[in-house]
This record gives sequence, C-alpha cells and structure tokens, in this order.
Amino acid sequence: MASINATRANPALTGGFASGFFTATVSRLAAWNDARITRKSLSQLSARELDDIGLCYGDINDVAAGGFRR
Repeated sequence: MASINATRANPALTGGFASGFFTATVSRLAAWNDARITRKSLSQLSARELDDIGLCYGDINDVAAGGFRR
C-alpha cells in the first residue's frame, strides 16, 4: 500500500526556479507597463495642469520610475 507524506512541499508542484523566474518576469513586465501608462498620461497634461499637481515636465520620468520624492 502506498502512502503520501503531505507535510513536505513537493518540488514538482511548487515549481522552484522556473516558477520564480516566471513570476519575476511577469512582475517586471507589469511594472514596466504601469510606468509606461503613467508616463503617457502625465505627458498629455499641460504645463499648467502639471504645475497644479506640483510637477514639471522634467519630473515625469522620475514619477513613472517610482523614485520621485518631494
């Protein structure tokens, strides 16, 4: 009779390296797309509108990259 040990993670089911690589790739792709959309949206605003929210055209790339701090 066969028994199953359910207390340990099965490496075949957890994915290991391949799963981590896939997750990291999808995460980086999502972050890139979010930055692209943010950059595009802010670029469409006028200088007056950007000034209203405390930005200028030179700040757009920093905001899109997530490194903008005031």
